[in-house]
Amino acid sequence: MRKKLLLTLVVLSLLLAGCSGGDDGGSDGRVTLRFQSLAWQEESVEVNQELVKEWNATHPDVKVEYVQGSWDSVHDQLLTSFEGGEAPDIIHDASDDLADFAYGGYLADLTDLLPQRLKSDIPQRSWDTATFGDGIYGVPFLQEPRVLIANAKWLKESGVRIPTPEQPWSWAEFRKITKQLSGDGKYGVAWPLKEPVSATLNLSLSAGGQLFHRGADGKVTIRFGTGDQVVPRTIHDQADTDHSASPTTLGSGGSDTLPGFFGGKYAMVPLGFSYRQQIVQQAPKGFDWQVLPAPAGAEGLTQGVSPQTLSIAEDSPHKREAAEFIDFLLRPENMVRLALGDWMLPTGSEALKDPALHTTENDWATGTALAGHLRSAPAQSVRGYPEWKDKVATPAFQEYYSGAIDLAELRDRLEDDGNLVLARYQR
Repeated sequence: MRKKLLLTLVVLSLLLAGCSGGDDGGSDGRVTLRFQSLAWQEESVEVNQELVKEWNATHPDVKVEYVQGSWDSVHDQLLTSFEGGEAPDIIHDASDDLADFAYGGYLADLTDLLPQRLKSDIPQRSWDTATFGDGIYGVPFLQEPRVLIANAKWLKESGVRIPTPEQPWSWAEFRKITKQLSGDGKYGVAWPLKEPVSATLNLSLSAGGQLFHRGADGKVTIRFGTGDQVVPRTIHDQADTDHSASPTTLGSGGSDTLPGFFGGKYAMVPLGFSYRQQIVQQAPKGFDWQVLPAPAGAEGLTQGVSPQTLSIAEDSPHKREAAEFIDFLLRPENMVRLALGDWMLPTGSEALKDPALHTTENDWATGTALAGHLRSAPAQSVRGYPEWKDKVATPAFQEYYSGAIDLAELRDRLEDDGNLVLARYQR
């Protein structure tokens, strides 16, 4: 019996060792991490792949495999992989997509995994975008303000005051100037609002908008107040009253407006800062353009932002190694490389000091001057936001901007229908 018992224990120990070996890495004991990146521009993909190669060359015991993901399908793809137990170890996403994953237990709390260097380098206002409850579920590393891309020659010849980050236009002044620039089939601005919700809500922070209000019980309600109405009312009046905003671009994406912009049909287009790359690549030779700050309101240039993030799957057996890779990827010099590759701004304080981000070439300096005004987007931690955005807010804003409904009906739909949606997630 004793021999049989010893034999059984040996067999069990071997079986357990085999299972453990599968969790810890390959048969040689080497750990393998899967890093799913959403980089899509050629420069950005190249930088990400270069950094993975550099890590692998200096970390023989921890190999990182680069996995290409897509922004178009990342939410559903991640949900499927989480539920199937096949999620990548390191996950590239955006902070406004993390709430349901964080609250659902799919992402690891990074609070005790990240080194102090990284925690102190990234400002708290950026950490707020990836903090849900008491945990941190992503490292915010790239961000971009929404800016005005302007036809510099057109504005100069018109004689209008050119805004700067130190002296921006107010929303009222912006409306007045776009009206002044319009006429003869040309428009002062083209708003690309195929996805109107995030643009409207993030810009509304400058006017004191908040929209989502969390009570003492932790539950969120929607209130479409005076500050929330400034930006949508401006867009509506430009398109439907002043005819200073092109009505045909309201259902378009940002890239769709560029041919008309290059062709002299629109004086300005509100776009994300990273669109400068497309402009450099596609603009006709000699086309003179410049970056202007978005208009300011009662809260100055404050703007909501949803940074790109790096998270670790809760099911990953290699959380410590994954955190070490993230720390490597986001060293100041590497964060600068990632930012330049994506034409965006780094969140890290040290990286933001890099001279390459303060040059007047392609107006990097204008965007960098806005970094300190970026705050967590209003919907950042709201459960049920994706459903509210798709089923309630997007159609409501689109109808309002096209003149199909008035401001009062917009308010009723955002609040009444919206609060019904959110209530299902807060029981």
